[in-house]
Amino acid sequence: MRKRVLGEEDPDTLTSMANLASTYGNQGRWKEAELLDVQVLETRKRVLGEEHPDTLRSMANLALTYGNQGRWKEAESLSVQVTEMRKMVSRQEHPDTLTSMEILASAYRN
Repeated sequence: MRKRVLGEEDPDTLTSMANLASTYGNQGRWKEAELLDVQVLETRKRVLGEEHPDTLRSMANLALTYGNQGRWKEAESLSVQVTEMRKMVSRQEHPDTLTSMEILASAYRN
């Protein structure tokens, strides 16, 4: 409905899509979650830019999805990007940066 009414690039539409991807992940439907995560990430990069907090959140979500599929190298690569970008955009002690570091540590551990 939001795609039709607001358009595919509207922030509220993208948030709904990200929420649906999360729901798929919670149900163990990782491929469906991944497809939506990638779509949201690509759109946010194009519309908002690579350093926007919503774009970085989408990158972190995709890294988590990769990790939940056991795709640790992909999760690691994306998590490194997110962590470095968040350190530049925010600060090292910012909660979002710390969350990114936690996701990266999980990828390393696994």
